[in-house]
Amino acid sequence: MKRLVVLLLVAGLVGCSSGDGGEVADPTTETTAGAGGDPGDCTVVDAAISPEKIDLVTDLAETFNASPEARDGGMCWFIAPHRKSSGAAARALYLGWDEAAEGPLPVLWSPAASTWGQVVNRRLTEGGETPFVPDDFERFMLTPLVIAMPEPMATALGYPANPVGWDQILELARAQAGWADFGHPEFGPFRLGKTNPNFSTSGLAALIAQTYAATGKTTDLTAEDLADAGVIQYATDVESAVVHYGDTTLTFLNNLYRADQRGNALNYVSAVAVEEKSVLDYNAGNPDGILEPGEEPRPPRVPLVAIYPEEGTLFSDNPLFVLTADWVDEDEAEGARRFVEFVGRPENQERVLEFGFRPANPDVAVGAPIVAANGVDPSQPTTLLDVPGPEVMLELLDRWETQRKRARVMLVIDVSGSMGDPADAANPSGPTRLDLAKQAAVEAIELFAEDDEIALRMFSNDIDGDGLVGDADPEGDVQFEELVGYGRVGDNAELVRSRIRDLRPLYGTPLYGVTQSSYDAALESFDPTRINAVVLLTDGVNDDGDTSDDRQQLDELLANLESGAEGQLSRPVRVFTIAYSADAAADSLSRIAASSSAASYESTDPASILQVLTAVISNF
Repeated sequence: MKRLVVLLLVAGLVGCSSGDGGEVADPTTETTAGAGGDPGDCTVVDAAISPEKIDLVTDLAETFNASPEARDGGMCWFIAPHRKSSGAAARALYLGWDEAAEGPLPVLWSPAASTWGQVVNRRLTEGGETPFVPDDFERFMLTPLVIAMPEPMATALGYPANPVGWDQILELARAQAGWADFGHPEFGPFRLGKTNPNFSTSGLAALIAQTYAATGKTTDLTAEDLADAGVIQYATDVESAVVHYGDTTLTFLNNLYRADQRGNALNYVSAVAVEEKSVLDYNAGNPDGILEPGEEPRPPRVPLVAIYPEEGTLFSDNPLFVLTADWVDEDEAEGARRFVEFVGRPENQERVLEFGFRPANPDVAVGAPIVAANGVDPSQPTTLLDVPGPEVMLELLDRWETQRKRARVMLVIDVSGSMGDPADAANPSGPTRLDLAKQAAVEAIELFAEDDEIALRMFSNDIDGDGLVGDADPEGDVQFEELVGYGRVGDNAELVRSRIRDLRPLYGTPLYGVTQSSYDAALESFDPTRINAVVLLTDGVNDDGDTSDDRQQLDELLANLESGAEGQLSRPVRVFTIAYSADAAADSLSRIAASSSAASYESTDPASILQVLTAVISNF
């Protein structure tokens, strides 16, 4: 079963990362129509576009749709971009695209990197189907994978005068005293940020790059290389320094930016594998790459430096695949090809620079904002790595599952009365919110490694059943029950599943108190060799029967989590939150996650909870 899970994840169940050219988390496989307007009688060419470039492609599509290039005699074409994360699109393409859930079947597909096309074709071939992602394609824009480091740390390594790469990351990861071994005890332990390579383009590129570094090669990575004891140890030691993984580098960049604003940037993470474009966004004061209306970017106090690994790196090449699938007719394909030619023109390629990418057209020079003043080097990278073949890539991912840092996770599930509400209000006799959450949690246990450790809690008011809650209970309200203590997944998985299946909805939602007690319990039993975390799922707002001020309770909780994140530097425990329904306190949950340097997720549609849980577990 584990092999099956790995193969599913290779295609990227969520497939989103800031390091995938700025992709944002997309666990519900959101599709957003791009170019507006009425296509009239024109042939509509639906395009699945990775999120980091949807605004640019939409603008170019609108220009194309109004141009002479979109017409030929009595024919005309209308490009309709839809936002679709790379891995989500890849999975839908090889498993079978459901238009009701995924949006229109694409004629044109542009993920963050062409490696996703290889994965789709490989999966189709294994399933006895004909591949339909072409090997011959045009690239839209480029951005290299870099190791982003706070400037004082990069300077401490002598960069850029001294070359830095994965070998130096390995030395830092192995250093018993952390940065003290490099003359900087004030930096604390070395902490590495890397996304999950099963979900994230940047995570996959980083895994490929560090493996090449371990072999001393730049091309022709083989299965024999991956089986070498020295290569295995290299990978295991690098992974030992990871703070956590995840589906998106936005988690690292947003948390680093918040730490920077508190004057604590050097204590959160020492290095993050991201794309060059993300460094530009961060240093511009826009860590998530998205400026909301009225938002003013504020540059960080401590900027990031883009390190181009001396052993070599890879580009995310943003391919423009005109699919050869059976749902694509020649008329649609012709419109897609015309659009591909249109966006490759120099005047349109110059526009990608505005978004922090490098033009794919060699006739267009790299220029601002890709300049040294912004922490990047337009003359780099000087060494490029070959992408391994699909079979080696899958072997690489399989081996990563055994080499990655292990986790110690407490699952905390809300069983308040509202969890008994129908998941779909239009179907009152259908499954409840808790029914879907239980089903998803039972399935999601499979995503943990056997050597991971998990514990399980349920929470609600009056767990002790005395009928008294909050101020009305003189003996104190029992707000949670620990159903399964920490134990190895390989030993406890069936027990955890059994306890999850037994969950029943009860009373209120003592959100803040249970968050604090669960955080304290994880901190008390902290394991420094593992990723220590709490995963909190709730469909409501704080409702603990306490008559004291709710805002004051939240402020106290946030202060405790924030001081824990900064003060317990040797024992970081992160609280990942899931807002499970539109009624959940999404803002409060987001602040809870941010205060513990974690990430928050939303599943406003209960039917998407398995996808969201999968995204959450990608952090471990």
